[in-house]
Amino acid sequence: MTRLKPWTSWALTAAGVYSLAWAAAAALEPGAMQNLLGLGPVQPAVIWFGLLGALALGGSALLIAAWDPSRYWPLILLSGVAKTASFAAALILFGQHGLALRGVIVSSLHDLVWAIVLGAVLLAVHEATLGRRRCVSSDILDLALRTRTNVGVSLEELSRLSPVLLVFLRHSGCMFCRESLSDLAHKRKEIEANGTRLVLVHMGTEEQGNRLFARYGLDQETRIDDPRRTLYRAFGLPRATIGMFLSPRLWARTFQAAVLGGNRMGRLTGDLFQMPGAFLLYYGQLVRCYRHQNPSDRPDYMALVLGTSYAAEEFRG
Repeated sequence: MTRLKPWTSWALTAAGVYSLAWAAAAALEPGAMQNLLGLGPVQPAVIWFGLLGALALGGSALLIAAWDPSRYWPLILLSGVAKTASFAAALILFGQHGLALRGVIVSSLHDLVWAIVLGAVLLAVHEATLGRRRCVSSDILDLALRTRTNVGVSLEELSRLSPVLLVFLRHSGCMFCRESLSDLAHKRKEIEANGTRLVLVHMGTEEQGNRLFARYGLDQETRIDDPRRTLYRAFGLPRATIGMFLSPRLWARTFQAAVLGGNRMGRLTGDLFQMPGAFLLYYGQLVRCYRHQNPSDRPDYMALVLGTSYAAEEFRG
C-alpha cells in the first residue's frame, strides 16, 4: 500500500506554526504589521482582529491536519483556497485601491508560497489515495477470475492449467500500447517456453481487437475484450492523473517510443486515462504484479514471469 511521505506532515506543521506566529505578531504590534503591508490604520479595529482570528484558526486547522493529512485533507483544501483568495485580494487592492507594492510582496510570501506548498501536499495525498485503491480485494479478485476469455475458458481455469501472464493494455491508439504489443510479440516464444500462457486484455470490441493484434502477429493469442473496463477496475488499475501526462519522464519516453521505436499514435479506442498493468496468475492466485506508475512505463515481461522484477516498492514481498 502506498504510504504518505513524512514531508507532508512536516510541511503542514510549518504552515500552521507560521500562521499562528504571524497572527500573534500582528495582534501584538498591529501598527507595525499594517505598515509592513502598506495599509493605513484599519478601522474599526475589530476588522483587523477578526482577520487575525481567521488566520489563527487556519493555522490551528493545519496543525490538526498534520496529524493525518489523508483524513483531514478538507482542512488543507480550505486553507489553500483561503490563502489563494488572500493573495488575489492583495492583487486587486494593488491594482484598484493603491495598495503599496510591498504589500503584494509580503502577501506573495505569506499567502502564495504557502498555497503552493498546500497544493503539493494535496497532490501527495491524492497520489497516496490512488495507491491504496490499487490494492485488490480477494473477493473481487475471485469474481474477476471467473471472467471468460475469447476461447470460452475462464482466467481461473486457465491458471490451473499453467501460469498466466495477464497483460492489460492502454487504449489502442496509444504509442505505449503499441510498443507493449511489439515487445510481447518479440518475447512470446520465450514466455511460452517457460510454460506461461499469454492473455491480453484491451478496451475495444472483438473486431477492433482482431485488427489491432493481427498487426503484431498476436491475433491467435488468448484475450479478453473489456470495453467497459470492468476487469481493469477489478484488478485495481486506476486512471492516470493530469500530472502523469505532464511529467518530463513521459515526454522523454514519447520520443523514444514514437521517434526511435516507430510506434505512431492511432485512433483512440477506449479510455485515454486508463492505466495498464500486468499480472502473473497461477492456480487462481495473484503471484506477481507489475503496476504502471506512469502510462509510459515499459515493463520487462520476462522478468515478471521469472520473478525478478516488480513495478514498485509496495508490491514486493
